[in-house]
Amino acid sequence: MPDMGRDYRIIGFLCNWCSYGGADAAGVARFSQPTDLRIIRVPCSGRVDPMFVAKALLSGADGVLVSGCHPRDCHYSEGNFYARRRLEMLRRFLPIIGVDEGRFEYVWVSASEGSRWRDMVTSFTNKIHALGHMPRMTEPARTMCALEGMLGQSLSQPDMAQPGGSPLDAAHSGIAQPAPPLPDWDKPAGAVLTQEDIAGMAAPAKEGGNG
Repeated sequence: MPDMGRDYRIIGFLCNWCSYGGADAAGVARFSQPTDLRIIRVPCSGRVDPMFVAKALLSGADGVLVSGCHPRDCHYSEGNFYARRRLEMLRRFLPIIGVDEGRFEYVWVSASEGSRWRDMVTSFTNKIHALGHMPRMTEPARTMCALEGMLGQSLSQPDMAQPGGSPLDAAHSGIAQPAPPLPDWDKPAGAVLTQEDIAGMAAPAKEGGNG
């Protein structure tokens, strides 16, 4: 049975341009909301390194929520495209390190969707209460290092301004890195990808861009 008698530790990384505005709109409208969420405002969902999420969970957070602009409505054009690709990969790795994937969620909320924000936060908070507190992890630092190695440095923080990848990565490798392909936005965030989808995410982008 969900424990609704006490606050849990839930961290929220919110895009400055859309989701933070949606949360503010919910507050202005005086919607009733859970008090468990602690918000961290970021310039764009695309700048949320998956390791931020992993570190929060391994450090004792009971849940982590990432929220950004709707697809094709990003203030920085492609930020949420990068966010979805990396965060979906992180979700798949969480069970490997012993973290229930239900403790992590990413959603899209615009600045005008105060009621959607309220409903989404309430639903996620209820799910975290049902899961209970995050179990204490043994050797979290070693687990973090292992996860970072599995995800790969190029996946954790690509440079959106450089189609060839991060200038620092290019300087170290001497080879320009291809831009990661964009995800299939026709599929819901929680959809199970096929082997072809996974292969497409890992394959280098074709010459001429993403469309």
